[in-house]
Amino acid sequence: MDSPANSQKTVSDDDEIDYSIKPELYDSDLDDKDEQWMAKKRDGRTSDAVLSCPACFTTVCLECQRHEQYVTQYRAVFVVNCEVDKDKALQHSAVPSKVGKRRRDSEEKETHSADSEMVNSVVCSTCSTEIGVLDSEEIYHFFNVIPSEP
Repeated sequence: MDSPANSQKTVSDDDEIDYSIKPELYDSDLDDKDEQWMAKKRDGRTSDAVLSCPACFTTVCLECQRHEQYVTQYRAVFVVNCEVDKDKALQHSAVPSKVGKRRRDSEEKETHSADSEMVNSVVCSTCSTEIGVLDSEEIYHFFNVIPSEP
């Protein structure tokens, strides 16, 4: 059997492209249009980052605030492409529990229940990857996201 190189003339893709005609899918003003859209969405407010899902790269937040101590965590009030899993409630401890030999189990349980808060899991609506939690004050806390420049 003859190879394609022997049976017909091989033509490179560059030889077939007519560069004198502007491509249909190209828009030289697209970056400017995207920036105007983002400015309109933010309504003059600033953001520390634009957050995306780490699995599918879907945008999940346009306005957020970076955590002061944990620089890979963000919090936000307004989100997009997120679903709250009401069935999956997690318990978050506001104060780290001190475990020691002198501490009684009953005291630890009382402290744990008094200082803890129930939060719901937040997942990407596109791929269902867990990306953060929603607290009782309806503030989203993102810890599994990819930040990009706002």
